Amino acid sequence: MTSTSQKTERVATIHPHKLHYIQENGTPGFSRKRVRGKFRYLDEDGQCIQCELHLARIAGLKIPPAWQSVWICPHPHGHLQATGRDAKGRKQYLYHAQWRVLREARKYEHMLAFGAQLPLIRQQVDKDLKAPGLGRQKVLAMMVYLLENTLIRVGNDAYAKSNQSFGLTTLRHRHVVIESSEVRFRFRGKSGVMHRIRLHDRRLARMLRHLRELPGQALFQYVDEHGEQHAISSTDVNDYLRQVTGDDITAKDFRTWFGSLHVLQALSECPPCSNETEGKKNVVEAIRLAASKLGNTPAICRNSYVHPYIIDSYLAGREWNMPGQQSEDGWPALSPAEQSMLRLLQQR
Repeated sequence: MTSTSQKTERVATIHPHKLHYIQENGTPGFSRKRVRGKFRYLDEDGQCIQCELHLARIAGLKIPPAWQSVWICPHPHGHLQATGRDAKGRKQYLYHAQWRVLREARKYEHMLAFGAQLPLIRQQVDKDLKAPGLGRQKVLAMMVYLLENTLIRVGNDAYAKSNQSFGLTTLRHRHVVIESSEVRFRFRGKSGVMHRIRLHDRRLARMLRHLRELPGQALFQYVDEHGEQHAISSTDVNDYLRQVTGDDITAKDFRTWFGSLHVLQALSECPPCSNETEGKKNVVEAIRLAASKLGNTPAICRNSYVHPYIIDSYLAGREWNMPGQQSEDGWPALSPAEQSMLRLLQQR
């Protein structure tokens, strides 16, 4: 007889091409109800599930007990395995393990496209920042400039309202202090992390002063040709990036790019490793440094914002070419470290 652990393993080891894309709203699923302190799982017809294979797969999902309105995919090959509402009513998702692997791989492959487009983004931002007034393109360019130079999350209204946690698009006047050419941001971000960011930038300080003269609490607003003020959302920022590049570039790409870049730079400054233990220690320290820049825990930084090939190539003893100055035949709007990282990723 097949053991429960063996059954769970059978469910987990699914090849990528066997995954099915599932639309939750159009797919009847399993549900659960609590009976005398324990959960019972019901099929699409409301009947108690007896199949050990289904029960083993559901147990392996480790759906949090506090979730309400739980929907469970009836198919072991579905890319989306379960959804539910947490204690604050926010919808949460549990994906198939292989789907997460594929999604992460595609995200890191996307870094090449972002790196190739970054010079164009910087060129357009610089052009738009020179425009007079506080028009839409200029304010969006200012926000993209800050995305790159502060790595603040882009933010959204839902988080600001429900959690009092802020990102770039939801910052208030109270979150910024301007003294001469110095700009200081102080606000609570995602997961309650306090962000304290300081920049010395005369042009930025001047533009932010003009923004603070506008009525209302929101820091970032633009003024149209009729003198009307408009708020700016994360969608507006992402639309600006797509318009500039003609590609599916988003604000989050900046954090992935620079998270990887900080790790590359930190590791390139380490002396050659004498053994694997020393190499892993250097990786831990490089990740810690990048996490502090991003405002994340080291675990989240490593899993979500650092290209794994950078770490793998370092531990394998690969030497990186880190030029000391801009190369004439490279990418003129990329730093030497960025050029090295792009070359490294292209050689995978």
